Amino acid sequence: MPERAQDSLSLIQLLDPEGVRRVGILEDAEGVRLIEGPATTYALAMEAIRQGKTLAEVVASRKTDADLSVASIVERGALLPPLDHPDPAHLLITGTGLTHLGSADARNRMHAAQPAEMTDSMKMFQAGLEGGRAPRGEVGAVPEWFFKGTGASLVGPEAPLEMPGFALDGGDEPEVAGLYVVGPQGRPYRLGFALANEFSDHVQERQNYLLLAHSKLRPCAVGPELRVGPLPPDVRGICRIYRGDELVWEKEFLTGEANMSHTISNLEHHHFKYRLFRQPGDAHVHTFGTATLSFTDGIRCLPGDRFEIEADAFLLPLRNRLLQAPSEGWIGVEQL
Repeated sequence: MPERAQDSLSLIQLLDPEGVRRVGILEDAEGVRLIEGPATTYALAMEAIRQGKTLAEVVASRKTDADLSVASIVERGALLPPLDHPDPAHLLITGTGLTHLGSADARNRMHAAQPAEMTDSMKMFQAGLEGGRAPRGEVGAVPEWFFKGTGASLVGPEAPLEMPGFALDGGDEPEVAGLYVVGPQGRPYRLGFALANEFSDHVQERQNYLLLAHSKLRPCAVGPELRVGPLPPDVRGICRIYRGDELVWEKEFLTGEANMSHTISNLEHHHFKYRLFRQPGDAHVHTFGTATLSFTDGIRCLPGDRFEIEADAFLLPLRNRLLQAPSEGWIGVEQL
């Protein structure tokens, strides 16, 4: 993986050695410079909105001399997601699919039993190719959209990705996510971008594409870092799966607008056009899709497997281990 040029600001959230929440600036892949003041990315973002400044300007004014090593933070299990919310119910995790060149092919291979004529997935992808790259300020084609959960579904780096006991699969989806807060007047602000594992149940989805909504109601891993500012147009990454010490799958994934059938601004418009998603004070994590899945290469992930995702636009990898929760059996509802 080529080294990332030092052309942007990257932030992480962590617990310091005393267990206190802090925000830090990634100076490189090994060192973190702590900042003073607000202890969360969310609080920093809201301060920037109140002051009419950029997030980078607010962070620059709060840089301290205190530093920590990335290795020590990881060893202590002290890495947190790069954005969360004081009330997890007010962070929404959503996504768009069929947005990348090759994503429709992956989806069609997943649904290989369907008739040979153009599938609904291919029709959606074709609509994006033809109208997903309208100039900024103009409305382009509507993308596929799905809901993953609230902040209760947010998983940080190095933390376990847990599939529920009823799940048929726990599969990787290496992606980039946009991270947002909504200001006091209902205006959405993008803080930047982060790596994501948009973890899904591909076996369930393959049964019938109408089960897509169910297959997406899973945890989502995000981080470690928030890349503040724009995403490079051509982002190249690698996703790996380890089983113990054995590398069982490795593949490059491409993202950024040069590799997408939609612009990021078009995907953002079709999310935030709903007033529901412009509630003051809310935070959003929105994944932008992928064309690379281990599932389409015949890989079945097993509990204990370790996912690793890295990309040249980010200094640190996203790593998570797959766990399976015990079955809860029948969930009954009591009549009051």
